[in-house]
Amino acid sequence: MTQHHRPAPLGEFELLVLMATLSLGDEAYPVAIAADIEARTGRRASRTSVLITLERLQDKELVHSRYGDPTPERGGRPKRFFKVKPRGLQAVRDALHRIEAMTSGLKGVLKRS
Repeated sequence: MTQHHRPAPLGEFELLVLMATLSLGDEAYPVAIAADIEARTGRRASRTSVLITLERLQDKELVHSRYGDPTPERGGRPKRFFKVKPRGLQAVRDALHRIEAMTSGLKGVLKRS
């Protein structure tokens, strides 16, 4: 496989959004993704920043979206759900592989005191 067939490297926030989307499965929509990122990392993530990132990931063909049924608690508006595509899963694997490669041999330096 040539390099241009692989997804471009992910930014840190893109990686967090993709991982939260994978973790949430069928319940992955911007508010839930933001809450998952914040709960698991302590990093504040707004619904807007998550949605903008998801739309960028969709433009890169790493995720796709669908609308759920309208709900009364949302004023009759449907939630927009996101799912990671195979290219997105490969991008996550590639990013984690790069992180593992770069942290190799750094256990002592990175160890928390």
